[in-house]
Amino acid sequence: MSISRKINIVMLCLCTAFSHLETEATESSVSKQVSSDFTTVAKRAIPTVVAVRVKAPEQKLSPFQRDQRSGEDPFDAFGDDFFRHFFGGPRQRQMAPQNQPFIGQASGFIISADGHILTNNHVVKNAGQISVMLNDGSEFDAEVVGQDPNTDIAVIKIDAKNLPHLSLGNSDNLEVGQWVVAIGNPLGLQASLTVGVVSAKGRNDLDIARIEDFIQTDAAINRGNSGGPLLNLDGEVVGINTAIASNMGGYMGIGFAIPSNIAQQITNQLINNGEVTRGYLGVNLQSVNHNLAQAFGLEKAEGALIADVKKDSPAALAGLKQGDIVISYNHTKILNIATLRNAVAMMEPGSKVNLTILREGKQLNIPVEIASFPTSGELISGIETKLGFEVENITPEIAQNLGLLDEKGVIVSNVRPGSPSAWTGMKKGALIIEANKQKVSSTEEFFKVLSTTETGKPVLLLIKQDGQMRFLSMKVS
Repeated sequence: MSISRKINIVMLCLCTAFSHLETEATESSVSKQVSSDFTTVAKRAIPTVVAVRVKAPEQKLSPFQRDQRSGEDPFDAFGDDFFRHFFGGPRQRQMAPQNQPFIGQASGFIISADGHILTNNHVVKNAGQISVMLNDGSEFDAEVVGQDPNTDIAVIKIDAKNLPHLSLGNSDNLEVGQWVVAIGNPLGLQASLTVGVVSAKGRNDLDIARIEDFIQTDAAINRGNSGGPLLNLDGEVVGINTAIASNMGGYMGIGFAIPSNIAQQITNQLINNGEVTRGYLGVNLQSVNHNLAQAFGLEKAEGALIADVKKDSPAALAGLKQGDIVISYNHTKILNIATLRNAVAMMEPGSKVNLTILREGKQLNIPVEIASFPTSGELISGIETKLGFEVENITPEIAQNLGLLDEKGVIVSNVRPGSPSAWTGMKKGALIIEANKQKVSSTEEFFKVLSTTETGKPVLLLIKQDGQMRFLSMKVS
């Protein structure tokens, strides 16, 4: 081998070595930068994250409630239905006392120097006493400023000043794959920080809340993390940690957070007004699947199919009809029913929206004035709330999902834990066929029967649940 040949080989080896050294140096630099970002977020955010401790009034539990609460662990303190939905899995059963206070701990974070704290609604609902522990160990009594069960957001307040606090960022700027940091008190371990990425955006139809547009993340979230912040590497809150999907009750890499843009609007209303007003269109929507898309002449399975229009609603007054497919609002494309439902819910009553619909193969533009969502102040809604369950009409999608054929009635869409209906064993998905021995085939008919029921008198319901017919009786208190 010639001398020049040997020199070339040596030079090639040196270049390769230098290349490896440069790559390692670059990787080391990136690693150090990311690590620095994490520690910067930790130093800024941890002092703002609090432990929210709740204690509900002591109450005598019915046999059904005692059975439902048997075997709960001390951190599963915000309702069996909530934790079974998110955490699933078997429970070890044990005897529960008849008189049992409801105690638990979750998370929250300070959003103003004068003590406003953001957390989940399911954390503080039905709480008789709320206390907050700051990261420095100081404790304060807290009061509820406002709650919104539709988004699972609540604002509480402590009497303090000059507190460190976090700002809400723009969750619309999040990208899938972006680093995020979760901080909270999982399993009672205060100020725990975990790191992950944004796994997906716009998760809906999870049956966690009525208004859903969740951020999915693989940052570790466990029991007790509820209400804690999800942050970007700039230290801005981009979400409120709310739930996980798990078969056994622990972290499995799938967590959900409420986007900060939804939280911002709700928080402002709760602080300023103590309650939330939201838009109302007055339609029952159905998802457009592949078969429906073909039947309606759509190129893709997109849009929101109107399955029903409520009488005297903004939709009815504007001329929307059953069978219309809403394909956009204000020139924003509708990918699924959650897109339209969430958009309308976040609109202010009285605002105008232009809907583009497909009707019998023709595209139409229909302006609609959004109304205020009906409140529990109405007589019918008040009775429904006291019974502790909600109902909705049977749509083709619901009938298909529940395997209903020609059955008539109304569907139980939600059962509040600890309510009179929960005591009787009523479950979500039950079909109510009769109310006070009168057949009902719509929510309007059902509410009409309830409105004639005197306070203190029992309501007799005939339902079909788990394939069995049964009567249930509960009192309107």
